[in-house]
Amino acid sequence: MAKAPLPPEFRTRRGTGAVTLAGVDGRSMMARRFREITSGVECDLGGDLTEAQKHLTARAACLACWCEEREAELARGQEFDAQGYATISNALRRLLNDLGLERRARDVTPELRDYINGNAQADG
Repeated sequence: MAKAPLPPEFRTRRGTGAVTLAGVDGRSMMARRFREITSGVECDLGGDLTEAQKHLTARAACLACWCEEREAELARGQEFDAQGYATISNALRRLLNDLGLERRARDVTPELRDYINGNAQADG
């Protein structure tokens, strides 16, 4: 039998979603980009992720940020480690493949009780 999730008072700030990257200034460019990528992948997956999907999404966002930094270095004419880039790119591809590369629709059907009571709101 599955355990019930912990109540919010027993969860960490990361577990409640209050903090994305512990100990990191959330205003930095990389922290904002990490949140953008994470949010985009979560949206593509329909928004209601399992805990395992959340972890894979965070790892994928980290690798995507790393790749973007290497691409910027290449564009600036700096030294580029093609082997390292290929390794990380392949790891990212595998994570995204595990999550699913196709976009999934989110269920926006209102609850019957809300619809009957006239409380259903258009999503959009």
